[in-house]
Amino acid sequence: MKRLLALLAVVATTVLVAAPAQAVTNGQPDNGRHPYVGLAVFDTLVAGQPAPTWRCSGTLLSPTVFLVAGHCTDGAVRARVWLSEDVQNNTEYPNGGVTSYEGTPYTYPGYCNSPCGNGLPEFAHLDVGVIVLSEPVPTSVVASYGQLPTVNLVDTLATGTDVAIVGYGVQVNQRGGGKPVWTGPRVRLYAPSEVFGGQERTGDEFLKLRANPGGGSGGTCFGDSGGPILLGDVVLAVNSFVTNNNCTGVTYAARVDLAPVLTWIESFLD
Repeated sequence: MKRLLALLAVVATTVLVAAPAQAVTNGQPDNGRHPYVGLAVFDTLVAGQPAPTWRCSGTLLSPTVFLVAGHCTDGAVRARVWLSEDVQNNTEYPNGGVTSYEGTPYTYPGYCNSPCGNGLPEFAHLDVGVIVLSEPVPTSVVASYGQLPTVNLVDTLATGTDVAIVGYGVQVNQRGGGKPVWTGPRVRLYAPSEVFGGQERTGDEFLKLRANPGGGSGGTCFGDSGGPILLGDVVLAVNSFVTNNNCTGVTYAARVDLAPVLTWIESFLD
């Protein structure tokens, strides 16, 4: 089980050259609800040269600061962000151009991706990162931003509290003719979800969400990593991992309301 969970955390970024893009399940078009949520592509060194390797969703906190997951930024040498609601037919993707914003990725200093301890946090400890953009996003493109929470806000939320999941990707699991494949366009999707009880020992780092399409709850899937869990416009956590290939059951999101994490993020906003 630990090996399976670790795999899911890694593929959650969706390697561009090897796998289909996958994301919010049981979702619907965002239709302008969350204009500050964008799609980020990360470059790593391939044969000594930067090349697009994986993608994530994330949240614009200011004209130059974009919040993502730590396993999105970890190992990347540069990144770029699109804030268009539909990136599917953008011919500049994934290399960038006038429609994207270039930036530098930073990973929370306490992030660890295995081995980090026992149980679920073993491979996804303090899974938070940011991209600092080299030029500000004009207010004509995005005029509102995701808001940071107060310290330990998640601890005050009751089981069943309604939240929103936002990200880019798919909601269709194609079956038949071989191994099931998640498919879909690169568009911003929104899905309602709810806080799930029984935080157990993961509660001090992760917000657990119910992913139950039959019950009307959306969830996250591979490629939706880094996208926000929102209470209104407040980012409670960033999508970190799921625990099965069907992307149902429980979604785990790395809390950003922890005092050291908030201090680190706010240092880029000063």
